[in-house]
Amino acid sequence: MTTTSLQADRLDRARKAASAAGIDALLVSPGADLRYLTGYDAQPLERLTCLVLPVGGDPFLVVPALEKPAAQASPAGRLGIEITGWNETDDPYALIAARLPRALTRVALDNRMWTEKSLAFRAALPGAAQVLAGDVLYALRARKSPAEAEALRRAGAAIDRVHSRMGEWLRPGRTEREVGRDIADAIIAEGHVRVDFVIVGSGPHSASPHHELSDRVIEAGDPVVVDIGGTTEEGYCSDSTRVYALGEPPEEFRRAYEVLLRAQRAQTDAVRPGLRAHELDAIGRDLISEAGYGAYFIHRTGHGIGLESHEEPYIVAGNRLPLEPGMAFSIEPGIYLPDRYGARIEDIVICTANGGERLNRTGRELVVLT
Repeated sequence: MTTTSLQADRLDRARKAASAAGIDALLVSPGADLRYLTGYDAQPLERLTCLVLPVGGDPFLVVPALEKPAAQASPAGRLGIEITGWNETDDPYALIAARLPRALTRVALDNRMWTEKSLAFRAALPGAAQVLAGDVLYALRARKSPAEAEALRRAGAAIDRVHSRMGEWLRPGRTEREVGRDIADAIIAEGHVRVDFVIVGSGPHSASPHHELSDRVIEAGDPVVVDIGGTTEEGYCSDSTRVYALGEPPEEFRRAYEVLLRAQRAQTDAVRPGLRAHELDAIGRDLISEAGYGAYFIHRTGHGIGLESHEEPYIVAGNRLPLEPGMAFSIEPGIYLPDRYGARIEDIVICTANGGERLNRTGRELVVLT
């Protein structure tokens, strides 16, 4: 399937899903949903850019006049949909409202649309209830096509290459920030076009799951959590966490790490169609709790990944969503002892008809650097 036919198929499936949900039109502003449907990576400006997808008519894209050449040059320009530019003195919301049926009752706005834009649509379409487009679009995006799965495999291999080089940068006497800069450069060098995040949590900072880079000097014996990810030229994200120790870590840390490793392996091995998200979360959480560390596993097991580093499905207690072939998500249990140390092991996994495929292939054992 060509890129153009793929996008056209996505538009058609989105229209059918919206119709089945009783939605009259989808309104999609710049972001991952717009990229998914049209391939257009539009700038999120104060000026309105919006894909309009009426369930009973042809889609059209409304863009600021000065952005029209970029829209036409993007994959959206090859889709054959109308691209309408609006001038500085025009009201784009009124323009869209005039082209939609008067009997409109429900419109779905993408979940990340700016509040000022959603309120402007409410004023322009006073008779239409506003609902979230994510209820329709996220279900489509959560099930990756074979081409998307292959793009995620390439992203996973790229971030694995960065982790395999960690010994070049991690050593006592360097600061987290210095190491983070080297890692960011390698993320680009190894196949990404954008660095999405770099976490280097050393010593007591390893107990903070979303620790920011700091000027702390890394010391001998420190455990170091390295959580890194980026976006490839294809637009798909990577995300992987490994734990390193600069010399022999405390024995108590090793014991906690072995518990974490068993839990993460049990979860990745358990992935299969029909298993519910909360059940997958419980597999690792129960093992960690039985070992006495349950109070220190303080976040969900994982998140979906694709055009965004965090998207549906979320692997968390209370989510009864059954896993389906094509769903891609992280499995990243953690144990964090406040002000002492912490650890997290993270792989991206794709659910297949036969089980789970782990996309990150670097070893999950504690890596001791000497």
